[in-house]
Amino acid sequence: MKPSDEKLTPKQEAALLALLAHGTIDAAYEAAGVSKSTMWRFLQDATFQARYRAMRRQLVESAIGQLQATSHKGRDGLVRSGGRQRSPGISQGISSPHDHRTIFARRRVRGFERKS
Repeated sequence: MKPSDEKLTPKQEAALLALLAHGTIDAAYEAAGVSKSTMWRFLQDATFQARYRAMRRQLVESAIGQLQATSHKGRDGLVRSGGRQRSPGISQGISSPHDHRTIFARRRVRGFERKS
């Protein structure tokens, strides 16, 4: 049986989701309600690592898909704006670089890159 096929405990599941949502170990262990040493122990577990990597990969692939699906909106907005200085994202509903979802995704990707 592969580590990714094994079950995680409820605390490990909570820690995994918190790590994916918060991006840092310090924020994740607090959000999951476990101690820092427990979080570090989970991070050493092969099953936990495999599930974390699989879920992280899914999140990154989903984010890329969303970007690809909406990139035409930005292009179309630029064409319609005719070079005006106004941001095309305003009229197209595209997230700005300062939007909380964009910031959250950027932090998570940086965290994943540091851990890989």
